[in-house]
Amino acid sequence: MAKGDRTGNRKTREQRRTIKVPELGYYLIVTDTEGTERCFFTGLHQSLPEEVRNKLVIKVVETKTRSMIDKCLELTAYEAQYRIPWIVFDRDQVIGFDEIISEAEKKGIQVGWSNPCFEIWMYAYFGAMPAIQDSWTCCSEFGRVYESKTGQKYSKADEKMYGKISNAGNEEKAIRIAQQKLEQCEREGKKKPSEMCPGTTVHRLVGVIRGKANG
Repeated sequence: MAKGDRTGNRKTREQRRTIKVPELGYYLIVTDTEGTERCFFTGLHQSLPEEVRNKLVIKVVETKTRSMIDKCLELTAYEAQYRIPWIVFDRDQVIGFDEIISEAEKKGIQVGWSNPCFEIWMYAYFGAMPAIQDSWTCCSEFGRVYESKTGQKYSKADEKMYGKISNAGNEEKAIRIAQQKLEQCEREGKKKPSEMCPGTTVHRLVGVIRGKANG
């Protein structure tokens, strides 16, 4: 074996020994949007007490819809023992929405899906998840409610989005509403996420993170 190879292997073993495993978990979130989810989850992490932030990692990575699963597997390949993989995406106009969710789950990746869009989850902070079928209308209506509650225009790229929503709304109630909507869809015989509108599972990820933060 060449000297370079031996050095390379030795370095890899040293790196593995020095990896600091976050006590409360390393949440790897892969999404297919350029702003909303990243702003939301970055804000959620920043809202945690400092001692919790130091023990819990939330990393958001953006890629194309069809690449989410592969990207998730790639980023957890070498540290799978402590990275907790999620993909977070919307129904919107995604082709094969249900199939992507099913494939991810079979490969051990948890899914935070929203139908019709991520804004339907944030809507729940303000006490409701209205029956809106298309993402454009959902975003528009959410923007109207957001402005009435926060006094500011809604922007998908607002770095302070999470703080404004959580301060003006109620996160615990949002989680309950989202869970109730899922249960209602199931009672109505809807089995596929694409049929569950309005619906979301993002609340499961938020609930787990909040639960760890609260000890």
